[in-house]
Amino acid sequence: MSLKLDKTVRNEHLYMEIYHYYRGLILNHKLLPGSKMPSLRKCAQELKLSRTTIENAYLQLAADGYIISKAQSGYYVTNIASRPDPARNPHTENPSACRYDFSSSGADRESFRFDLWRRYIKSALRQDERLLSYGEPQGEPDFRQALADYIRERRNVLCSPDDIVVGAGVQSLLHILCPLLKDKKTVSFPTPSFVQGSTVFRDYGFDVRYRNKDCGVIYVSPAHMTKWGEIMPISRRLELIRYAAEHDSLIIEDDFENEFVYLQKPTPSLHSLAGGQGVVYIGSFSRLLLPSIRISFMVLPESLRDAYLQKAACYNQTASKAEQIALCQFIRDGHLAAQTRKLKRLYSVKLKQLLTAVQEVFGKDSRIQIGAAGTSLALTLSVSLTGKELKEKAREQGLRIQILKESTDEVTVILSCSSMPVEDFLPACKLLNEVCSRFPVHRANTL
Repeated sequence: MSLKLDKTVRNEHLYMEIYHYYRGLILNHKLLPGSKMPSLRKCAQELKLSRTTIENAYLQLAADGYIISKAQSGYYVTNIASRPDPARNPHTENPSACRYDFSSSGADRESFRFDLWRRYIKSALRQDERLLSYGEPQGEPDFRQALADYIRERRNVLCSPDDIVVGAGVQSLLHILCPLLKDKKTVSFPTPSFVQGSTVFRDYGFDVRYRNKDCGVIYVSPAHMTKWGEIMPISRRLELIRYAAEHDSLIIEDDFENEFVYLQKPTPSLHSLAGGQGVVYIGSFSRLLLPSIRISFMVLPESLRDAYLQKAACYNQTASKAEQIALCQFIRDGHLAAQTRKLKRLYSVKLKQLLTAVQEVFGKDSRIQIGAAGTSLALTLSVSLTGKELKEKAREQGLRIQILKESTDEVTVILSCSSMPVEDFLPACKLLNEVCSRFPVHRANTL
């Protein structure tokens, strides 16, 4: 093999070098369709690497369609290199390559230990007998117990495992919750940006409103009141709880991004302040772990829990049983708490570095909004473009941005630091500034 490896890098990056090497051979027709790949043992011996590293590279090649596994035989090259390339089709739009992405809410690669999570997944997959059956509709019992212990310790949410319902994402949980709220006709969301939640409620016939507490259901995300991370103060939380109790309204507390509170002490959850009465608490692991790990949960108050249990058997579990088993032990071994501390350090530093880059390019007096939580800031720009036009001009230069709002001669954009490398902050800001400078605001001379 002519592959030269840089063995100074960590093992989890070595497998990607092997992946790219074989991918290149396949795409350049040096490994033809139907060719058998070297065995894991032989490849490991030649490269003097562990079999696990080689296996990870092969699994990645298989996941991307370059090779296929045949039982008791090995891996074989597919015909992927012979298939038509959609990018070469003249009728297919070929958008500019993205160089910098300020709109992504994905995870920073350094935020997650893939090697550690891989061990827990492999351990879960070894529980053969348990994986032969469908998952529990409400969620795996041991996982719900671990969740109850975790949120009691971290958020002072007191509940039993029977109060918890697990699902693959918040939307799937809302599909279970909405039929239990037939007596409620209206729902309020903080802003129209809560598209996924409001869509589910509309589908069930609810009248969707915004920032209107005179509704049967009040959906709030106290640690994510704005896209730039403003937090609902405790006085407002207590006022909302009192008002909801007086008007027999149900509060849905989406605790999104509460783990990313940097600039103040975490505020008690609405669920804990209300003693669990009249509040549905929703939590998710997509931000703490990976967006692709679709495990969320909700804590139901007693009245809704009893209504749910009457029809629980009619629902199928949507979250992966293997991932629930893995996450259960991951939590019990203290890794989720450690992951939370790691992310708070990582993203608080990244957000400060993004702020520094924005101020360096746009000036210390630029109009920036930054909250006490989250991974984004809001920047207001003076530009003679609409938000849609600015977004398109930036995209043409390989820069993705998210528009928050716009007015005459001004557009406010949201800049996220979550998945972008720190070294890209400054060049990305300079590119955004270059785009804006081509379309300055021409103000009338008032002299």
